[in-house]
Amino acid sequence: MELKVSTRSHAGHALVAIAGEIDLYTAPRLQSEFTRLLQDGPSRVVIDMSQVDFCDSTGMNVLLSALKRVRERGGQLEVAAPRPAVRKILQVTGLDSVFTVHEEVPEEMLISEGS
Repeated sequence: MELKVSTRSHAGHALVAIAGEIDLYTAPRLQSEFTRLLQDGPSRVVIDMSQVDFCDSTGMNVLLSALKRVRERGGQLEVAAPRPAVRKILQVTGLDSVFTVHEEVPEEMLISEGS
């Protein structure tokens, strides 16, 4: 399955919307997107996972790596709207206490296209 990643940045914040499956085959695409995004040094990154059907340990490692890099710069990385399967992985691995997890994308991150 294909992985789709789109990023919108505004005022030092970035919303990364991911759709599809994050696994051994698609994780490098996500990793390269984070590498590109983090060069800009946003202070807050929210990952919209509402369209992620599956995420394996490779995908979780990509998220952890991005979290580490954002925190090194004093920023924060948050996970929003994980589906039940992804939420279960976060809970089983204990990563739900490592990441800030939101039930839905925070309203202030829903930047209108015109702004």
